[in-house]
Formats: sequence, structure tokens, C-alpha cells
Amino acid sequence: MDRENTQPASNAGALILGIETSCDETAAAVVRDGRKVLSNVIASQIDVHEAFGGVVPEIASRHHLTAINGVVKAALVEAGITVEELDAIAVTKGPGLIGAVLIGLATAKAMAFASDKPLLGVHHIKGHICAALLEHPELAPPFLALVVSGGHTSLVSVRGLAGNPGDMAVLGSTRDDAVGEAYDKVARILGLGYPGGPKVDALAKEGDPGAIHFKRVMLDEGSLDFSFSGLKTGVANYVNSRKQAGLPVCAADVAAGFQEAALDVLSAKTCAAAAMSGYDTLALVGGVAANSALRARMERESQQAGVRLCIPSPVYCTDNAAMVACAGYFQYMAGNADGLSLDAAAALPL
Repeated sequence: MDRENTQPASNAGALILGIETSCDETAAAVVRDGRKVLSNVIASQIDVHEAFGGVVPEIASRHHLTAINGVVKAALVEAGITVEELDAIAVTKGPGLIGAVLIGLATAKAMAFASDKPLLGVHHIKGHICAALLEHPELAPPFLALVVSGGHTSLVSVRGLAGNPGDMAVLGSTRDDAVGEAYDKVARILGLGYPGGPKVDALAKEGDPGAIHFKRVMLDEGSLDFSFSGLKTGVANYVNSRKQAGLPVCAADVAAGFQEAALDVLSAKTCAAAAMSGYDTLALVGGVAANSALRARMERESQQAGVRLCIPSPVYCTDNAAMVACAGYFQYMAGNADGLSLDAAAALPL
């Protein structure tokens, strides 16, 4: 069964089931018309992976396998609909932990085959970008998106949402560590535990962002790419040198200094991208978009630059299936469905 380029019968009240299993959240959601969230069920594995200081791929896949059926059923029950009432099934096809992605994809394929519904493979980053549309119905292309997460730091020109070639163009991306990965590594250096991002954000509120200066890596003049590996190394070198000298380490000041450096780079690059592209709207999305300091900084910078800022609520910043259903909706409306031969991908260009 292959439904590529199958046109939807009607655009009235389209119901899309979204499934997301790219990392350590097993999620399912039902969204109507790409905007109205009828259910958004998330089974988190944070407690499972906390003991290991990070996500263990094999364990994540095992927990997805045991949770997926119950999560999908709960999403349908919460939405008050049956599988037969769905118009299509959307699922993350990558990028992500390949074993984890495969669990969600296999589930979506089975449901699509059994119910004779179109299958919509969604790029995980496109899903994050579409999360901004769930609470900002006026948002429409073209706009600029800053995607910040544990695996990605990208500036994206969003020209369309249908899943066609050229809809999205990456203006800049990380050359090494993503900003979320840097947060997790700094949390580990400071002994804060997992997940690191929220813990560093909370601790930074108690510190002085000007007490310790860490280098801001801007790369080549005019470049919109990012690099956070040096910043993370700078934090590690500072902490180690203090300890070796028998000097105290103020973890709150380290967290505040690190965060200030990261935000300076993110805001400077984003403002430059907005000026270069001429876009007057910015979507701040991805797991790190839940960071309180980043949200406040971008709100201030956007207001000063005359740029409209759209940020999802924290629940839609971290991995969820409502964003996948939203992205799938636009593909469905454009007739860009996939066949059952759709495969998962650990790495997938936008």
C-alpha cells in the first residue's frame, strides 16, 4: 500500500494522530486542523535514565516498546475518538535514536495498514517548528525559527510547511555540541544530575552572570553557525583549575556565567539572521526554548528589534506528539503522504 501524493478527500475538521518516540518520551496526540489539540499524552523516562546521568538508547527503546500501545490508546480516549475517525497517522521518522524511532514508526505503520489511513512521516525538527503554531494560530510562513535542543541548534528559514523541497532552509547550525548538550555537560561538571538544562537554569538564578567570564564563540564574521564545545570546555577548565588549586567553586556563578555566554551567542546570531533575512517573525522552539532565561532574553531582544516572537508553552517545547500531528496535518493537506516502505533515520537533513 503506497499513498504518496494522495490528496485528502476533504479539509474540514481533519483529525491527525501524532506519534513521537525519537528519544526518551513516548508520546501520542490527536490534533484537529493542525491547531486544536484534543489530547497530548506523554510517558517520560526521566526517572529511568536519571541513574545513568543521560539517556541510554537500548533502555529507551525497551521502555518505548512497553509503553507505546497504552499511550496511543490513552490519546484516543482523551480525544474522545476512535481510530476509524482519524484522517491520517503522523509519526516521527527521524532524526533520533534509531531504535527508539523504529518503535514509533512500526506502531504507526501497523495502525495505518490496519485502518487504511494515510501514513505521514515527519521530520523531528519540523515537528518542533510546528509546535509554535499550536498556540499561535496567526503564525504562518515565511518566518525565522531558532531550534534549540539537546541535539540541535539551528536557525531555519521557514518558507512552507507542506513537506515540499525548499520549504525550509537551514541558515546556520552547530558545528559541534548543540546548546542543550552543552547544558547537560555543564550540569555533569557541576554535579547537578540529569536532566541538566532545567537544573542549570534554576541554579543560574542564584548566581552572578558577571562574576565569571566565559568566551563567546562567534566563529567567522557573518557566520550564522554555532559552536558550544569551547564554552563547555572553558567551564570544565575553570572548575578543574579551581579544584586543583584548592580554591572554592561557586557553582551558581559558574552556571550563571555559562548561561550568560550561551545566551549572548544565541541572541546575537538570531538577531543577525533576522536582519539578513528580513523576516519580522521569530519562532523559538525545541527543548531549550523552555529555559526561562532564554525566553526572557529573546522576548527583550525581539521587542527591541521590532520582531514578533512566538514561543510554545514548555510542554510543547520538549518532545511531544502534538507537534508531530501538527506537522503531519500540513503534509496531509498537501497530499504528501508516505507508503509503508517509509524507513527510520538516525540522521536526517531538514
